Amino acid sequence: MKDIRPVFAGLDIGSTKVSVVIGVPSAENEIEIVGVGTAPNTGIRQGVVVNIEATSESISRAREEAELMSGYKISEVWVGVSGTHIKSFDSKGMVAIKNKEVTAQDVQRVIEAAKAVAVPTDRTVLHVIPREFKVDGQDGILDPVGMNGIRLEAAVHIVTGGATAIANNLKCIEKSGLKVAGLVLDQLAASMSVISDDEKNLGVVVVDMGGGCSNMVYFVNGSVAHTSVIPVGGSHFTHDVAVGLRTPQVAAEELKKKYGCAMASLVSEEEVMDVEGVGGRKPRTVLRREIAEVIEPRAEETLQLIQNDLRMSGLLPLMGSGVVFTGGASQLEGLLEMGEFIFDVPVRRGAPGKIGGLTDVVKSPAFSTGVGLILYGWNQKKHLLMHSHSEDVLGRSLQSWTGKIKGFFDNLF
Repeated sequence: MKDIRPVFAGLDIGSTKVSVVIGVPSAENEIEIVGVGTAPNTGIRQGVVVNIEATSESISRAREEAELMSGYKISEVWVGVSGTHIKSFDSKGMVAIKNKEVTAQDVQRVIEAAKAVAVPTDRTVLHVIPREFKVDGQDGILDPVGMNGIRLEAAVHIVTGGATAIANNLKCIEKSGLKVAGLVLDQLAASMSVISDDEKNLGVVVVDMGGGCSNMVYFVNGSVAHTSVIPVGGSHFTHDVAVGLRTPQVAAEELKKKYGCAMASLVSEEEVMDVEGVGGRKPRTVLRREIAEVIEPRAEETLQLIQNDLRMSGLLPLMGSGVVFTGGASQLEGLLEMGEFIFDVPVRRGAPGKIGGLTDVVKSPAFSTGVGLILYGWNQKKHLLMHSHSEDVLGRSLQSWTGKIKGFFDNLF
């Protein structure tokens, strides 16, 4: 029997690797991960494409691996967008409520009104996220449909990206033979797979630490309040290790993953490791503590930058659930301990949840964005189905009503 379930694919184009995650909805209406593919990438720096050929090659390789593992062919993907070109701001809109009762159309109209701001031509709007609604001045409303009133206001958060950077990303994807189902902000996608609704309602900040930069998204009362980007990521740690221990970049990356620690005080003084030499020099044995001493200042600097961002946003007092670290670079040992000390709020590491299927394969913070993209796509699909269903019901009831009237007049004459 042919499988007719819709197939969702998430494409996370990072500065160090490209990953493709494939998922299908199960009978219980949850997403099952059926395939994962990754490929190293050198064509992106801090979220911006610097080499189209290399990036599209990486996308093709990751896609082939995921298709091979899942047995499904994919033609379109949900794409994560990140990088230093992302900017976001707040906006407000107001409309009169048509029939004294708020309908879905009124909500659509007020969001359109809030969207009607001058966005520079070199920027593309990625998301318009409703923060809260007001009905006749009554604030704090999350879903106003069905409420009575005269005036409806909306506060929205608008996320924009650099048009050129996004166009180059799309070019790489099209070159590898895939269509784009939609663009999603990286940290927004990652947050979908790693945090719970309770955390969103209490207030939480998700820090998605990638290779080139760390992307942050703040949630207050269940909705997005602020997004920001810090241009420091895992590859900066790797570079420090390569310089500090005089070893090639590839070896430095391996050492960082295997022996790296953000706090030297957590490492035993006896532990040793082998370090490869540069340019044919002999490998040498050094104390593991040395790598921690190289990484510690960079980890401290990165966390201080995040702390500064938290302070500047003015939202720190509202972060009841604290900070959730995710992304490949967040796997560094000792990072959480240092984070709790610097931020003075609860800190945890987030890995993808809310899924079935190959959970063991994607249970790593490195796949948060890929899994989140699928969950985002699935949510959009469900939303569309509900929307078209309600319109369908309305259409059918209108048809039966006109039919009844017609029948009444036919009987009359």
